Amino acid sequence: MAAPSTKTVERALALLGVVCDRGSISLAEASREVELSASTALRLLRTLEGAGFVRKDDDGYRPGMRIVQLGAQALAHESLVSMAEEPMKRLVAATGESTYLNVPSRGGNGIYIAVQEGTHSVRHSSWVGRSIPLEGTAAGAALKGISPSDYIVVTDGVEADVTAIAAPVVVGGRIVAALSVVAPSYRITSAEANRIGALVAAEATSILHIPERV
Repeated sequence: MAAPSTKTVERALALLGVVCDRGSISLAEASREVELSASTALRLLRTLEGAGFVRKDDDGYRPGMRIVQLGAQALAHESLVSMAEEPMKRLVAATGESTYLNVPSRGGNGIYIAVQEGTHSVRHSSWVGRSIPLEGTAAGAALKGISPSDYIVVTDGVEADVTAIAAPVVVGGRIVAALSVVAPSYRITSAEANRIGALVAAEATSILHIPERV
């Protein structure tokens, strides 16, 4: 027999599923659909509402922004990795340096979700799966908001003696990721930083053709 806490989660998820399936549903309909009393359904829906997973209006309950965001993030991550693969490979071919794709995560951080490793014998090792702060990093600055056609250069942001050059990936007017080149600082002169920055910004812009649902 399921523990009470597990049962509560199952009921809440069932309610959330009904709200998402129907798009809009009244308390009475929702409680009937999942075979719960109206009082239990109301308590769980209020909890989901407080967490942003559903919202209440005059017609009943609808999917909240949090569930929309989670769905969009899941689609975005899957699509972004695929769509960014060729631009990232082109950056490696043009620079010889490791190239990363970074997306926002909870807690004011970013997380690296893809890498194309550089071709130099001395190159930056993979950061895939690593969470980084938005403050003080090139990818973080791009995620927080710079012009889609611009780029930012940060030295010693996450690690000493490492330079990162990043530009935002924008879909539908919203920044969904940062594209960056990461290299040992001794190889990045001012002129090289500008050359790579222009390439990163151009390739970030080339990822704009992700389907609008992302």
